[in-house]
Amino acid sequence: MKLYLALILILPLLGGVVNAVFGRKLPRRLVEALACGVVWGALGCTLLAFAAYRGPMKVELASWLSAFDFQAPITLYLDPLSLVMVLMITFVCGLIHVYAIGYMAGDPGYARFFALLNLFVFAMLVLVLAENLPLLYLGWEGVGFCSYALIGFWYREEKNATAGRKAFIVTRIGDTAFGIAIVWMFQLFHTVSITELNGMGFLMPVGVITGLGLLLLIGAMGKSAQLPLTVWLPDAMAGPTPVSAQIHAATMVTAGVYLLARMFPLIGASATVQGAIALTGGLTAFYAATCALAQRDLKRVLAYSTISQIGYMMLGVGCGAITAATFHLLVHAFFKALLFLGAGCVITALHHEQDIFRMGGLRTSLPRTYWPFLAGALCLAGIPLTGGFFSKDAILLAAWERGGGFYGGLYLVGLITALLTSIYTFRMVYLVFGGEGAKPHRLPAVMELTLIPLSLLGLFGGFINLPEYLAKGWLGEFLMAAGAKVSHGEEMVFQGIAALVALAGLAVAYYRYSVHRAERLTAAEVEPEGVTAFLLNGWYLDALYRILFIRPYEALSRFLWMRIDEGVIDDSLDRLADGLGWTGQGLGSWTTGRVSLYITSFAAGLALILGWLAWGVW
Repeated sequence: MKLYLALILILPLLGGVVNAVFGRKLPRRLVEALACGVVWGALGCTLLAFAAYRGPMKVELASWLSAFDFQAPITLYLDPLSLVMVLMITFVCGLIHVYAIGYMAGDPGYARFFALLNLFVFAMLVLVLAENLPLLYLGWEGVGFCSYALIGFWYREEKNATAGRKAFIVTRIGDTAFGIAIVWMFQLFHTVSITELNGMGFLMPVGVITGLGLLLLIGAMGKSAQLPLTVWLPDAMAGPTPVSAQIHAATMVTAGVYLLARMFPLIGASATVQGAIALTGGLTAFYAATCALAQRDLKRVLAYSTISQIGYMMLGVGCGAITAATFHLLVHAFFKALLFLGAGCVITALHHEQDIFRMGGLRTSLPRTYWPFLAGALCLAGIPLTGGFFSKDAILLAAWERGGGFYGGLYLVGLITALLTSIYTFRMVYLVFGGEGAKPHRLPAVMELTLIPLSLLGLFGGFINLPEYLAKGWLGEFLMAAGAKVSHGEEMVFQGIAALVALAGLAVAYYRYSVHRAERLTAAEVEPEGVTAFLLNGWYLDALYRILFIRPYEALSRFLWMRIDEGVIDDSLDRLADGLGWTGQGLGSWTTGRVSLYITSFAAGLALILGWLAWGVW
């Protein structure tokens, strides 16, 4: 088992380093084969580890940080949660790497791209396998750096570089809170081992656990783009589409949910923390769904849908339904990767057009993209019997089962969000694939072929955790996580409600964007205003943050620059330089070459020395 776990990490790291150092000198095919091979090799090792798995285990690979009573070795922890995460990451990222061969075929920076993509996988694997918080934080920061580098991959365009910096800066807010939490936990418990910390919650007052939980929640808000730190993710669409797929499906944005699920035995002791996590998730899910209703950019629709779906996962964690949250995380990874890769096919076929109101007619011209994309849309909308239907319903049911007005209200918010999700999903489908439009050019076969396994997993992924009235849920048994126990009849009623809501959203979208498609296209030619503009601009959160934080920071920077830097520091240095110049000129006047002046200077100096000596003797 130790060998398998070591290879799971070493292979992507090796691929990233080799391509980063030697990639520009290697043939393109070799770079691509290496990048894809190491990820699929990691998947093979994961499958072997899965077959050999008999129970949770720690594997120490090497000593790392050690000072006095602080110990943080490179120790990996394999349990059901980390194992299913590694399976998902290696499989989905493996398909994304294969897809990227076709997508990046004409890009001169392919070696740098595949090196960063491999390092991205390595960092996420470190994050989910880490047994201690410093090692987890290393992976946490690794995915942050790789996302920054890949979002701004085409950095010669200013907007791309700006998007990368924005993602890096906004997520640093959460990273700082997470770092403080790690230091505080070590100060309190004298250990950074996750397994030990999760068994020590009873040692501290609830108020302390609440403080730790809120710090971890802020960390998760940054990485998983939850309110109020959502603003970086829509702009992250500036990167290549395979990057968007990897960030949204298998790596970065799921890290926050994983962190809270991993630390839940510790922070779940605080009802306040659970409520805060659930409230954050519920509000974010609703917020992002409303924004997605008005987006015109295909990738931004999917970006806001990711924020919303991550919100559902956070709601599940806040309700204590770790199995339901993990279930939705896994299924979402499949259908969201599918939707992003399908969007990449559409954008590539239409010469990089991303406005959904300028698309149409692709159902017949791109059938090998349309049918898998439709499968992903069915999952996202939660249409009955798809994986997304079962996973989303499990979270809503958990919210209802918690009882009380607070969680009952969050259930209603989740239900309304499900309706909005179905509407914006099929709005996207009808505008992109319905009607008539320009003829697209042909796509590389490798891009469309990777959509097929993801569509199957999205559609049938629900079978890994079916409701008990249909079959025993494998995932719940494997994770060994407690969940709400409800009667079969009650569960069927709530699933019926969820099904009606999803189908109602489909009907609304069909009426507005298929039956009345021409009217919608005409209306889209007018500059958006009112509610549409409000939603299109993400409730103007960017503008609000600019007013509250960026402009005051710029004003302070301008003051420090003009008054302190130039007014005090530069002026002081200038005056010092001027004084030295004047002193030099004065001393220079004594070196004129006149002997009489030298004799006078010598006599004056001698007199001063004799006077000083005489004063000392006296």
